[in-house]
Amino acid sequence: MSTLHEIAKAIVAPGKGILAADESTGTMEKRLSSIGVESNEDRRRAYREILFTTEGVEAFISGVILYDETIRQSGSDGRPFVDVLNENGIIPGIKTDTGAKPLANFAGETVTEGLDGLRERNIEYARLGAQFAKWRAVITIGDGIPSDFCILANTHALARYAALSQETGLVPIVEPEVLMDGDHDIDACFEVTQRTLTAVYEQLALHQVDLPGTLLKPNMVLPGKGCRTAPPEEVAEATIRCFTGTVPAEVPGIVFLSGGQGDEEATANLNAMNALGTHPWELSFSYGRALQAPALKAWGGEDAKADDARRAFFHRSKMNSLARSGSWTTEAEQAA
Repeated sequence: MSTLHEIAKAIVAPGKGILAADESTGTMEKRLSSIGVESNEDRRRAYREILFTTEGVEAFISGVILYDETIRQSGSDGRPFVDVLNENGIIPGIKTDTGAKPLANFAGETVTEGLDGLRERNIEYARLGAQFAKWRAVITIGDGIPSDFCILANTHALARYAALSQETGLVPIVEPEVLMDGDHDIDACFEVTQRTLTAVYEQLALHQVDLPGTLLKPNMVLPGKGCRTAPPEEVAEATIRCFTGTVPAEVPGIVFLSGGQGDEEATANLNAMNALGTHPWELSFSYGRALQAPALKAWGGEDAKADDARRAFFHRSKMNSLARSGSWTTEAEQAA
C-alpha cells in the first residue's frame, strides 16, 4: 500500500489542494450557458485546457479530478491532458460514480450509483493515467431526513468503491456531502455530518479499506442556505469539533468541498480552520466552482481572453494555498 500512501500524501502536500474539474456534461452545459457559450466537446475542452495550462499553478494545485470525457481528451497541441498535468507535477484523478439517483421507498433521498462494472472502469482509468478516484454521496437535510437507511446505503457504496479503487491502485477520495440546501441551522448540519462520518468509517473498517491510502472530501459544518450566515470562526470551530473523534488520525488529509459557498467564503472558512493550529490531518481543498467561477467569467468563451481566465484561476488557487496555512487575509485578496 506504500504507493497509495505516497500518492495520498502528495495530494495534500503543504500549500496545495485539488482542482475539481469533473463536472458532468450536463453540469458543464449549465456553467457554459451562464456565460452564453454553447456546450459542445470542443468548447468544454478549450475551457479545461485554459485551467490545465495555467503557468505556475502547480505551486498551489497538486491534483485535478477529471471527468470521463476529459481524461480522454488532448490539448490544442495534441498532448493528452493527462500528460500535460503529469509534466507539471500535477496528479490526474477521475470521477468514477455515475450520479445520485432516487432511493426507492425513501422520498426525497438519493443513493449514488456506479458500482456495476466499476472494477473494469478502474482498470481502464488507471491505464489512461489516473492515480486517484472520487465518488460522491449526497445527504439531504429535511423533514425527517436523512434516514438511517439512506446514510447506510450511501456509506456502504462509498466503502465498496474505496475497496475497489485500492484494489486497482487508485487512491479513493471518499466524498459524503451533506448539502447546504434547506433552512436548517448549523447544529442540524453538525448532527447529520457527525452521523454520516461515523457511518463512513464504520463501513470503511468493515471493508478493510487502508485508511492511510485514502482521503476524505466532506462538507464543512455550515447552516443551510435558508438560514443565517455563520462567520468563519464559527464554521471552523463546529467543523473541527465534528471531525474530532469521527475521522481517524490515520487519514492523511481532508480535502473540503466548497458545496455552494462563495469563492472567498470557501477560502475564509478553510483559512479559519487552519488558523486554529495543528490537526491530526492536513486540511486542504478540493474545490470546483469556488476555484473556477472567476476564470469562467473572465473567459466568457472568447479565446482572446484565455490569459485573463488563467490569471483569475491562478489568483483563486494562490488564495486557497494561503488558506492551507491559515495565512490568507482580505488584504492579500485585494492586493492581487
